[in-house]
Amino acid sequence: MRSMAWAVVSILVACATAASVVLAQAGPGKGYKQIPPGAYSIVAEVRAKAGKEAELRTATLPLIALVRSDPKNIVYFLQEDRELPGRFVFYEVFANQQDFEAHNAMSYVKAWLAKLPELAVGGVKVTRMAILSDTR
Repeated sequence: MRSMAWAVVSILVACATAASVVLAQAGPGKGYKQIPPGAYSIVAEVRAKAGKEAELRTATLPLIALVRSDPKNIVYFLQEDRELPGRFVFYEVFANQQDFEAHNAMSYVKAWLAKLPELAVGGVKVTRMAILSDTR
């Protein structure tokens, strides 16, 4: 019985050690290394028309899986303002402007943009940014 308990403890210690090695390799901050200096980032905002908040949310949520499945997309977050439901902010990172433009040419992006006149106030406000890095 005692040897079985030691065997279980040994297995648990081995599993914990392996898990900590994996976490160290993929832990907090490790993903930043895949973002090239000068990467092309976008901060975009769209606001729902009054009474269209749920419809715009429903139309927009599928973009998360679609954009993240694009091999040229590095980072994609869709956020909704907690104090102003129906105000969505997108944060997207691509290696370069060409990758972003190719993303915008995708059929699912065009289909989503085509829905905006009915659902959103004034379309999408886009701010094009460059990722800065501290390379010494």
